[in-house]
Amino acid sequence: MSAAPDATQATLGEARAGWRPGPLLPARLRPLDRPRLWTELVCTGLLYWAYTLTRNAVPAHRTAALHRAHAIWHAEQELHLNIELTVNHAADRVGWLIVGMNYYYATLHFIITIGVLVWLYVRHPGHYRSVRTALYSATLLALIGFAFCATAPPRFLAGQGFIDTVVVHHTWGSWASGDVASLSNQYAAMPSVHIIWSTWSGLTLAFLARRTWVRVLGVCYPLATFTVILATANHFVADAAAGAATLTAGFLIQRLLTGRAAYPTLRRNALTASRP
Repeated sequence: MSAAPDATQATLGEARAGWRPGPLLPARLRPLDRPRLWTELVCTGLLYWAYTLTRNAVPAHRTAALHRAHAIWHAEQELHLNIELTVNHAADRVGWLIVGMNYYYATLHFIITIGVLVWLYVRHPGHYRSVRTALYSATLLALIGFAFCATAPPRFLAGQGFIDTVVVHHTWGSWASGDVASLSNQYAAMPSVHIIWSTWSGLTLAFLARRTWVRVLGVCYPLATFTVILATANHFVADAAAGAATLTAGFLIQRLLTGRAAYPTLRRNALTASRP
């Protein structure tokens, strides 16, 4: 008499264990093959256009952005998370180090992210669409955040003791010179796109690269970026945390749309790497 209920419970247990979120997109809109290059270029262009819209709205956001930055700094002080000033002053004492960090901050997030995208497109076409969708989704969420919740970086907080290392050390592309300020959103600190992109790049290398040293570099890259954004007074710890949360949301959106994980499991990746 108890066999039927037991069988029903077993079936329900298997259904729960096998449940996966999504997919929301029909099968024809979630293929596994490599997309056309022109499609990718168009998507990238649209993202840059969206960024331009947020950049053009900067003047109207200045007062609110500074107010939010002061509120974040005060909250971090209350929670004893305010390590930014210590890191900023410690790095500034070593000239070559802080100048190197300035260039790191200004260039590597573009170079490495584009490089990983190209590598993914060429070497891992089966994973490209899913992994790229997570990156683009997170970036779009960040742009929405910039548009509706502009936040100033720590270096803009007058009287708090932060050193604007790019200006002080006259690094090429100084904000004060106007050449960078005119092309970038100076109130786009929350969430940190540097953390979004570096963590995405690091995860992609850690999961998909076959060489151990490349996977190790993938793990180290977002940690180094976190240090740099604090040392150069461009982001708060809260901005980094928001960046990590935004990337997580990007991967969740990708999973809901496609119904599949962006990366293979580490065990499967290890087996693939061990093959001759």
